[in-house]
Amino acid sequence: MSGEPQLRCYMNLMALDSLPADSAGPKGAFTEKLASLAEAGFTGVQFATLGTREQLAACRDLKMGFAASGRVNLPEDAYSLTERTAGDGYECATLHVGWGLEDDDVAGRLIESILDASARSKIPLYIETHRATLCQDLWRTVQFIERFPEMRFNGDFSHWYAGQEMVYGGFEQKFAFITPVLERVRFLHGRIASPGCIQIAVCSERDQLAPYVDHFRQLWTASFRGFLRNAKPGDWICFTPELLGPEIYYARTFQGKEESDRWEQSLILKGIADQCFSSAGSC
Repeated sequence: MSGEPQLRCYMNLMALDSLPADSAGPKGAFTEKLASLAEAGFTGVQFATLGTREQLAACRDLKMGFAASGRVNLPEDAYSLTERTAGDGYECATLHVGWGLEDDDVAGRLIESILDASARSKIPLYIETHRATLCQDLWRTVQFIERFPEMRFNGDFSHWYAGQEMVYGGFEQKFAFITPVLERVRFLHGRIASPGCIQIAVCSERDQLAPYVDHFRQLWTASFRGFLRNAKPGDWICFTPELLGPEIYYARTFQGKEESDRWEQSLILKGIADQCFSSAGSC
């Protein structure tokens, strides 16, 4: 591969599934939605479940990349996922791993299986920093890295920011502690949390000055910097907005209406990510 290391912005398709009728977001058939995403500057999509042959063909026709996602509860799950994606052109997959209740031996076997399945298949597998998974905890995740430095991550930092309340006890201290994770992020789920809410709308310039927005800028910029520090020509990192609907208690509603248009919010997050990547490259 050749060329400068780059940022690619994909869209998680779950974010489009339940958009309200008055949303400005993509509508119509799958191919029409893809065309709208491409027009908005997205270069690929992430499937929540594996795409159909027709959907993957549509992505190829529009030169849109595509990523997978999955869950690994048992070591064989990692191999099953890569077997199902091998040959279809999936560029990578993000994983929810375990339920967070595993002891160190069980956790180690899960991580080993993911690293081995990724090496065999040549499909990068990125472990998510997600609640109710093996990497729900800052401290334990850093300990895993000491045992398995080859681990690579999908930084879904809203779960740590709200679930671990990163500002309580000092954000800067916790930010420094997770440096080994930030050095290994190769995929980011775009969502901003406050200390008390998993998904916050950033509707105005005033909102963008909120302390928690600045904290996410720091997290994303550090992740991009860690990527660029270790990148080879042709390498890329993915930023993927994943703003989910009220039916799973992510988007907040007031009097039955979502507080913001998640499509417009996705474009704002994409813009912030572009700024962070530019800042990381100039450091």
